[in-house]
Amino acid sequence: MPERIDAEPNRLERRKARTRAALVRAAQSFMAAGKLNAPILEITQAADVGMGSFYNHFQSKDELFHAAVEAALEVHGAALDQLTVGLDDPADIFAQSFRLTGRLHRRSPDLSKVLLHNGLALAASGKGLAPRARRDIEAAARAGRFNVRDPELAMTIVTGAALCLGQLLHDHPDRDDSEATDHVTEDLLRMFGIPADEAHEICQRPLPDPDVVPRTVA
Repeated sequence: MPERIDAEPNRLERRKARTRAALVRAAQSFMAAGKLNAPILEITQAADVGMGSFYNHFQSKDELFHAAVEAALEVHGAALDQLTVGLDDPADIFAQSFRLTGRLHRRSPDLSKVLLHNGLALAASGKGLAPRARRDIEAAARAGRFNVRDPELAMTIVTGAALCLGQLLHDHPDRDDSEATDHVTEDLLRMFGIPADEAHEICQRPLPDPDVVPRTVA
């Protein structure tokens, strides 16, 4: 009997988690399409949940969209953590993460559009790419690999470069995304104090299979 009592809350929690995930996925699809003014009813219909269920999880559409952005950021950030396992040089870790992120704009266009439509959230979020990039910049500075006086300002530069690169690749589908991303990464490394020859060599190193990076937003 106790097992059946315990099982019911577990089922309820799983059902609540599935409902929340469905709302987040629906919100991400609307954001990727640029439909930021979509009414809540339309989002709940896309998620196949009731209006009442929406308010069990979120107080407003803005709160849902914020959660959707953070979820998208965390998905990609967690993937980058996995793909940089085994690297010791923080400059190399930073470069590899930026190079893989630049490639997602073509390989994962929905995730890319979510990020581009919410650029400020990319810099301010406590989840996903921003804290990981800041961690890598600070680690490279402590190790003497980067000459960075202010990590926050460095993050501003990196965020701007990442967003503008993504928009450029969407606006010019004929441009080689790998070449463009590596070029920007190389320039960032040089800006942070890595010698030009070494920056170029770092950006020519083989990358892990980019298909390992999730292509879905949630």
